[in-house]
Amino acid sequence: MVDVVGSRTLNDLLDEREASDGQRTACTIEALSGERVELTYAELASTTRRLAGGFSRAGIGKGDAVLVHLPNCVELVLSWFALARCGAVMVPSNPLLTVREIAYAATKAEVVAAVTRPDHQAAIRQAVPGLADDKVFVTGTTFPALLEGDEFSGASVQDTDVVEMIFTSGTTAAPKGVLLTHANCLRSGEQVAKSLYLTPDDCCLSALPAFHVNAQSSTILPALSVGARFVLLESYRASQYLHKLAEHAATVTSLVGTQVRTLLRQPVSPADRAHHVRHVFYAINVLDAEYREFERRFGMKLLNGYGLSEAMTAVTIAPIFGNDGWPSVGLPLIDREVRIVGADGNEASTGEIGEITVRGVPGRSIMKGYFKDEAATRAALRDGWLYTGDSGYVDEKGYVYFVDRKKDMIKRSGENVSASEIEAVLLEHPGVAEAAVIGVPDEVRDEAIVAYVVARDGEVLTAGEILEFCSSRLASFKLPSRVELPASLPKTSIGKIEKKALRAEAGQRLESAGR
Repeated sequence: MVDVVGSRTLNDLLDEREASDGQRTACTIEALSGERVELTYAELASTTRRLAGGFSRAGIGKGDAVLVHLPNCVELVLSWFALARCGAVMVPSNPLLTVREIAYAATKAEVVAAVTRPDHQAAIRQAVPGLADDKVFVTGTTFPALLEGDEFSGASVQDTDVVEMIFTSGTTAAPKGVLLTHANCLRSGEQVAKSLYLTPDDCCLSALPAFHVNAQSSTILPALSVGARFVLLESYRASQYLHKLAEHAATVTSLVGTQVRTLLRQPVSPADRAHHVRHVFYAINVLDAEYREFERRFGMKLLNGYGLSEAMTAVTIAPIFGNDGWPSVGLPLIDREVRIVGADGNEASTGEIGEITVRGVPGRSIMKGYFKDEAATRAALRDGWLYTGDSGYVDEKGYVYFVDRKKDMIKRSGENVSASEIEAVLLEHPGVAEAAVIGVPDEVRDEAIVAYVVARDGEVLTAGEILEFCSSRLASFKLPSRVELPASLPKTSIGKIEKKALRAEAGQRLESAGR
């Protein structure tokens, strides 16, 4: 495999940008209030070095883990790069997490300090009571003092040193700390930048949270790789998003499927085409009609892709030129190789569904491992391949198709049934707002299929209506055995449907029924 970054680190990248593009704008970060912070590459590098000096004087050294509990803001970006400069490890944390969830990540990661906002300070104190007062840095109060001293000039940092620990969302199991290195970050940035043909004149804008790898690898790192500008919005607002794209002269943006749909629901306006965006990088499937309408209405090219935290996100992306392969998730990025593995452990044939695996070197092209979880690391990293737990297939032209999370595959009467396929059909019903499908134990058919369907406001649905709708769109063995109509679905702190909770509820029902 081609090594596209050599032995460079994030620190080297920032130093290079400062030397070659110092007066160019590196980033603009916009708060909910509309207030903006803008930094040149020279300012970004020098401020990062000063902050690293402050962290070092506070006793944070190489290998130390620091919880960064912030939304999209300049302090998050500066903390990430300053901790990298020190050789420390950022543990990004979603501000929407509960105290219990914060405590889990902080304890698991063995954090020695935290960075947060005043309104979350109490939660951090409660979640991590062992942190001394001088180890909790609060924006607007104690954080600015870190910038008052000399620049950092300490520890030597290697490309394979861990730079951040990302906790998996934990939808189906306890979250694990994914260890990502400097090399992982640089490779991700280079891969996406080359796939999108970015130049220094581009502007990458995102409202996705930078405490997840999606925004890091689709927006921040690609821009830094080529000396372009990146823009982070504190949050996504559908009614304003197109205006923000125009205001910031964005040329590339990144969305998730929900955002694609909410933009389509906005009133048609001149803002629909008053932008300079060429490409929209997204990684969650939308319906074919939504895909076509989005491109027609907004004049932006949607680039479907696939990735995961353990691979520093992007693994495949739709080609910019020629056949984009829709509805596939595209082709492997530069320096990526994908293989589909069947149930027998051998490589699957063309068109055969199996587990998606990604070839790589731990700590360079794929994660270094899970923090202090050797068993999970061994299960995921085998013989030079990352086993993703997701299912898919490859067609005769090499395009990769994402089918489902492996753990969401339902076994029914010997047939593998994709939960996401059924969910996609349910979401086509005009009265359905949300849907989730799970498998529950069945004495005869391995598993029965249970569909949870939430109606749109003002709509009244019945189980019979849903089944009738599905019967003309799905094979009989894919039809739900039972349809539940709750008012809402359980969600994780980042808005994912929590199927673990649905399975627990279904299990309790089975027990109460005497099974």
